[in-house]
Amino acid sequence: MTVAVKKLALGLTAALASLGAAHAADYPDHSINMVVPFAAGGPTDNVARALGEAMRPVLGQPIVIENKGGAGGSIGTAQVARAKPDGYNILLMHIGFSTAPSLYKKPGYDAINGMAPIGLVVDVPMTIIAREDFPPNTIQELVQYLKDNHDKVSLANAGIGAASHLCGTMLTEALGVDLLTVPYKGTAPAIADLMGKQVDIMCDQTTNTTQQIQSGKVKVYAVTSKQRVPTLPNVPTMQESGFKDFEVGIWHGMWAPKGTPQPVVDTLVKALQAGLADADFKKRMATLGATVLEQDANPAALQAKVEQQVPQWSALFKKVGVEPQ
Repeated sequence: MTVAVKKLALGLTAALASLGAAHAADYPDHSINMVVPFAAGGPTDNVARALGEAMRPVLGQPIVIENKGGAGGSIGTAQVARAKPDGYNILLMHIGFSTAPSLYKKPGYDAINGMAPIGLVVDVPMTIIAREDFPPNTIQELVQYLKDNHDKVSLANAGIGAASHLCGTMLTEALGVDLLTVPYKGTAPAIADLMGKQVDIMCDQTTNTTQQIQSGKVKVYAVTSKQRVPTLPNVPTMQESGFKDFEVGIWHGMWAPKGTPQPVVDTLVKALQAGLADADFKKRMATLGATVLEQDANPAALQAKVEQQVPQWSALFKKVGVEPQ
């Protein structure tokens, strides 16, 4: 390479870097696409839509929600992982982000090193619920009933990798029982069949079950958080009920494609933190029983969560015999 060519190459590199910096400084100059890797109307979708509204004042641009379901959230997540790293395609995903490597042979993304973390968003406890006329009335009665009738009881979930699948796996492992698992293509049809008495029990997020519990359309036994949920004050925790180690929260996080410029990441972090501090957003999340994770709305906290949970879920799935698909 001649000296002249080298100078030209260096000049082009500097020019491109300058253009990139200028572009990042103008970010965002149009709407941002937020992928929710589940169906519209589900718990993660509810969080995303409320958050998008809360982040808009800082961004000065709307956030458009794109629902891209399938494979326990892996399809939509992989779509963002492959997207152009310019900050206009971001992801809102839950704990399933860290379970996919153990559930799928080819999840389509690298959970630990393949995305740019923005920050944690909310943590949602789970509720153990059943059809309205299911015989047990307390968690203690439920435990005994499941042990005595495990071959007759059906456990619904929203599909492999969904929050209800993860919680259901923990429940059967804690009780030492095998139940007939009935996977659905989403939370809405699973809940509908539970209320229609087509299946017996389910473990799902408060963001999706609180209204049904309050209206008496389903029977509730316990919540999986350390403390009782304010919107369900009469429902005991699993720890209160004698299951000291049974605690599961469905945390949600936000990511951008790997390689997203740091100034763009910084802008998204700032918008996320402002969104979580928004009074209306907090009120909406409290109504759904979700805890807003303001102190962890940063890349380091989300990255640490993923690095901690990937091996934890891998160990659990191996223990219960769940093979990657």
